[in-house]
Amino acid sequence: MNITMTSILSGITRTKNIPVTKSQIYNWKIAGVLIQNAMPDVSVTDREFIMTGITPEEWDSVCDEEKHTLVTTNNNITKE
Repeated sequence: MNITMTSILSGITRTKNIPVTKSQIYNWKIAGVLIQNAMPDVSVTDREFIMTGITPEEWDSVCDEEKHTLVTTNNNITKE
């Protein structure tokens, strides 16, 4: 099924073809079933996309930015 989401990090709208059914989406979104239980065969990255619109590449970008902006001083983490 084609799922279109807007990333909560970047605001970019993307569409992915994810092996999920309408029933699984209903169980998660309407019936309140935890997404990992409603869609056990859907990958973690695809479930993340369904929930937040965030792709693995965006997470990598955010993690890389954090690595470059965080400085440890006397066991305290501060931003540069």
